[in-house]
Amino acid sequence: MQPRRAPPFRAEHLGSLLRPDYLLQARRNFDQKEITQEQLREIENQAIVEAVNMQREAGIKSITDGEYRRHMFYDEVPNPPLSIFKLYVPDIHAFVANNTKPAATTLCTGKIKHVKSGYLPQFEALKALAHPEEVKNIKLTMAAPEWFHLRHGEHAFKPEVYPDREAYFNDIAAAYQQELGILYEAGCRNVQIDDPLLAYFCAISMREGMKEAGEDPDALLDAYIRLYNNCLAARQPDMTIGLHLCRGNFRHSIHFSEGGYDVIATKLFNEVNVDCYYLEYDTERAGTFEPLQHVPKHKTIVLGLITSKFPQLEDEVLLQNRVRDAARVMATGTDESEEEALQRICVSPQCGFASHEEGNLLTAQDMANKLRLVSKLASRIWEDA
Repeated sequence: MQPRRAPPFRAEHLGSLLRPDYLLQARRNFDQKEITQEQLREIENQAIVEAVNMQREAGIKSITDGEYRRHMFYDEVPNPPLSIFKLYVPDIHAFVANNTKPAATTLCTGKIKHVKSGYLPQFEALKALAHPEEVKNIKLTMAAPEWFHLRHGEHAFKPEVYPDREAYFNDIAAAYQQELGILYEAGCRNVQIDDPLLAYFCAISMREGMKEAGEDPDALLDAYIRLYNNCLAARQPDMTIGLHLCRGNFRHSIHFSEGGYDVIATKLFNEVNVDCYYLEYDTERAGTFEPLQHVPKHKTIVLGLITSKFPQLEDEVLLQNRVRDAARVMATGTDESEEEALQRICVSPQCGFASHEEGNLLTAQDMANKLRLVSKLASRIWEDA
């Protein structure tokens, strides 16, 4: 059996938090060149201190900066033509169906190589604002390595730059390896990779659309798993890597796809070399717990049972029962008892509260109430939470 890295805390959250109005206004002012980068940074620092304090008060220990230094969970360039997008991807399909232009994107026009760290400044800034004893608990969220490829396919890179997608993937993996090494040297020990795209492989609509376009969804999933494992091949043993899957968390509480984990569960849980999985499980669109029987004994599951999309608080007793149900299913796939399987489970909201700066349909107080519910649930189930 493979060795287990330290699991996440029993009560987790998924990184992004609602931005306060004054931070959104400051970013608009910066975009209009009304304030400087330094002035914006001071305002970001103020907002992040407040966010960290809110996490502490809610009982969340794996603190993040709320992704307050980002517009969304990945970077972008504006005004891409529709012709370079794959229309079978659920969020692209939703944009087009609603006569909305897809979000901005990035394409590869030259060889990919790591020039400088994009995440290190964010980690260092949060480390400076956190208490010394909290640094080891900081969680950094990163974008998925296949993000642009699924959305663009052969348009993701120029053929004169890369002869095929494997060569393109190899350079992406090398860049991720270097980035993770830099973050490790800075003290980062907890990374969460945000990847709604893997959950899209659960959607029948996308799988059928890919086949109609001549793309084999299972072969492409295999290619992405190889990419992931190459990205993580050089990480240090005490660096925990988690993989977050959801079905879309666009502005104002919109989701994009549906479908249980069944079709990808065996490969997802057994072939991707991560330590834990943050899984959306707040609604029926994520399916049943049955796929969890495929989770090996050395991996941890973070059940996203509490929605981050709407303010209504879930029933705590029902949540406790659902956690127990998940443990029973996990135990059926191993020689563990239900109680042993329960020790490999944590709880969280199903996604962040603001994957995009506009955020979901909640107030800051609603968000704090949700995080307190996560902590309370964990304490009720695990006395040492």
